[in-house]
Amino acid sequence: MGATVEGEGVNFAVFSAHATAIDLCLFSPDGLRETARIALPERDGDIWHGLVAGLNAGQLYGFRAYGPYNPRQGQRFNPNKLLIDPYAKAWSGRLIWADEVMGYQVGSGQNDLSFDARDSAFAVPKSVVVGQSDLPAMAAGPRRTLADTVIYEAHVKGLTMRHPAVPENLRGTYAGLAHPAILDHLVTLGVTTLELLPVQAFFDDKVLAAKSLRNYWGYNTMGFFAPASRYAQTCPSAEFRAMVAAMHSAGIEVILDVVYNHTGEGDETGPTLSFRGFDNQSYYRLTEGGRFYANWSGTGNTVNLSHPMVQRLVTDSLRHWVTQFGIDGFRFDLAPILGRQDSAYSDTAAFFAILRQDPVLAAVKLIAEPWDIGPDGYQLGGFPHPFAEWNDQFRDGVRRFWRGDAGMSGDLAKRILGSADRFDWGGRAATSSVNFITAHDGFTLQDLVSFATKRNLANGEDNRDGHGDNHSDNLGVEGPSPDRHITAARSQRKRNLLATLMLSQGTPMLLAGDEMGHSQGGNNNAYAQDNDTTWIDWSKADGDLVAFVARLTALRASHPVLRQRRFLHGRFRAGAKVPDVLWHRADGARPEPDDWHDPAFRCLGVELRGAAEGPDLPDVIFAVFNAGPQQALILPKSQANWQLILDTSRPTAAPSLAQNGLTAPANAVLVFTAAPEGVLL
Repeated sequence: MGATVEGEGVNFAVFSAHATAIDLCLFSPDGLRETARIALPERDGDIWHGLVAGLNAGQLYGFRAYGPYNPRQGQRFNPNKLLIDPYAKAWSGRLIWADEVMGYQVGSGQNDLSFDARDSAFAVPKSVVVGQSDLPAMAAGPRRTLADTVIYEAHVKGLTMRHPAVPENLRGTYAGLAHPAILDHLVTLGVTTLELLPVQAFFDDKVLAAKSLRNYWGYNTMGFFAPASRYAQTCPSAEFRAMVAAMHSAGIEVILDVVYNHTGEGDETGPTLSFRGFDNQSYYRLTEGGRFYANWSGTGNTVNLSHPMVQRLVTDSLRHWVTQFGIDGFRFDLAPILGRQDSAYSDTAAFFAILRQDPVLAAVKLIAEPWDIGPDGYQLGGFPHPFAEWNDQFRDGVRRFWRGDAGMSGDLAKRILGSADRFDWGGRAATSSVNFITAHDGFTLQDLVSFATKRNLANGEDNRDGHGDNHSDNLGVEGPSPDRHITAARSQRKRNLLATLMLSQGTPMLLAGDEMGHSQGGNNNAYAQDNDTTWIDWSKADGDLVAFVARLTALRASHPVLRQRRFLHGRFRAGAKVPDVLWHRADGARPEPDDWHDPAFRCLGVELRGAAEGPDLPDVIFAVFNAGPQQALILPKSQANWQLILDTSRPTAAPSLAQNGLTAPANAVLVFTAAPEGVLL
């Protein structure tokens, strides 16, 4: 599919089940002149194709599709509109928001039922023929197990734009991401896996362009095979490949946040740029006879993943990023849409079966965002093996526990053990839960402890956008404060949240900048803020917090008991004298049923053992999560000697033997492990 360089020229192939004819349009190198128009001569089933002799890599092209224009029935063919190849591996030029890109007459009393006969070619990016033969082979990535994974969610531009060590001409680019200063930071931090916000080709939404804003996050994909050119200097594909190779050389995986649930063509009032013009009825889920679009994505349209050729498009795209760019996995935006057969979600959907049997895709990480806004759209825990899933219940439960909400100890216990209540079915592992405190969508960690309410006015939506209930706490003053007591309390809260993340079963994910104290000024929906709001200011990095996060990741890496695949249920495992997990109150007693429902029960201890992974894992950890006042602490008697290895109230303290008369500090996390042999209290 798409444009393929062959010995004597280039073969072009596109899909349309309902077109009556398709023209290939060739353009001058600057993209300004259409130099030839050739009807694709062959049709095999619903694939239109033809070989054009004499063409080479670098040729600019597009398509025009002929067929019925009957929007009431979902048919929107308009050969006056130049169409981007769905399989284009590179774009040239940018989208111009002119009325000509609309298939209908803007301002007409018939709205989208009208027909616009003006040529849109001047305003549409051109597809580029890309040859694959000259690309060097990609070295295999580290391919770490989920048990050994620490994810770092980042934006290409946001992470690099303000780094003083990255040369100015490389800031905001793939090459800047590959700079040694960035690599060193990730390695020092203990990150194993870089998760990039969308980098597949996208454009700035019309409504944002009208406000002089940009689509910063990139959730408006139109080119599923092409790296976004806005992050490149000259050659996006080559520079992206070089970045992935640099990450791999540093021992870091790269996974992509991908958007296959909708496209940037929007609803019936949106532009005709590609899919709508090729075959609206096949590519999209339509309603009310076909005129309107199912809007399960919240962005105007929904891609029809129940159609075989759409399934092929998406799986071909995924394989392309793995085989041509060395990508190690994918995070699927609004993933329930991918599993909807008609309107209902199913964990046995055809698309999931395709992924699981594909020899390329079954070997990479697959992570679902388990919700959309369609019918029964909240599907946390509902995805089949080998998917992992973003766990918003972990996020909300941990936030509420440390905010001091009453009655949250029971929920915290579930989240610490990998949310078995959601994921322990069908042979899934505890690593299926991707645990996070913050992500790109929402408050940063600094803002989570600094703002009680969102501050999104810069988005131009009168602060109506973004979540209203963030389970946040300003600890006394809204926004930045010079008060050292408030500053200290906020720092302590951040350390508690981060420690809980790294001490929990599951797969931890950090938001880039949280380790440095990055603030977005209270904006919890910074999708349109391509500026200092989202760009991390490395000159103001909190070095102490960076060191603390590195200490946490090292602690997690050195204690396999913190990252077990099997769920822990307090069972006696083979060869073990104690259960795999034991809960404790501060006084050393086991919590009674009434304790779990007691609003004042805010000091919870958990004793973790590696028995679930087998008798060859003689690891033990005792962690205390105290969201209440200081109180006396009695350590479990299962271990003769305990060593305190982490205290969030004293983040730089060295490990020390646990002494009699120990206390759990107020609002703190403590971590103990078995003292080295031969050391006596």
